[in-house]
Amino acid sequence: MAESEGFPLAEPGLWVERLGDRTFPAGRPALFLDRDGTINVDTGYPDDPATMVLRDGIAPVIEAANVHGIPAIVVSNQSGIARGYFGWDAFARVNGRVLELLAEQNAFVDMVLACAYHEAGSGPLAITDHPMRKPNPGMLLEAGRRLGLDLKRSLIVGDKPADMEAGRRAGLIRGWLVDGEASMISGLSVSRFATDLEGLLAAIRSL
Repeated sequence: MAESEGFPLAEPGLWVERLGDRTFPAGRPALFLDRDGTINVDTGYPDDPATMVLRDGIAPVIEAANVHGIPAIVVSNQSGIARGYFGWDAFARVNGRVLELLAEQNAFVDMVLACAYHEAGSGPLAITDHPMRKPNPGMLLEAGRRLGLDLKRSLIVGDKPADMEAGRRAGLIRGWLVDGEASMISGLSVSRFATDLEGLLAAIRSL
């Protein structure tokens, strides 16, 4: 993996960071989670770690994945970097704070992927419809390749339809949408996180 400015950048607009020392046998499913608006309360383009607050109910979901040997993987679009609102240094500080807040509730993330490519960006980050940017499935596929995951059995939690679409395109068949409505999207069954938290926990336990 190429390093740039001390950060785990696989390419200029793609952060890929393996966390902790947990190992997983090939063929395990994963729990994919968006970050802003899903793990932490969305503050727009977050660049201040002091403003980070976890969403209710999300830490127990990640803890359940930890307990049952399921990799917990963050997949986050970060167009604020492309737009010049902040840099990877601010992303690192905010992300570190989110991980600290989760750890305080005994919940741990195994991998973080973040995509900074966006058509409104500048320089090498100014790419329209980059394959790593959700709703494209690139981040999920990259995690699957690196960890040898069974994507079809994996689950995704997000706050936007783009998260669900990325899951569908990666071959997942179940997703939970924060504050969204239950639906079926071309083979992906989407449940409402706010009303089906127990269903998500049961799904994690059954993997």
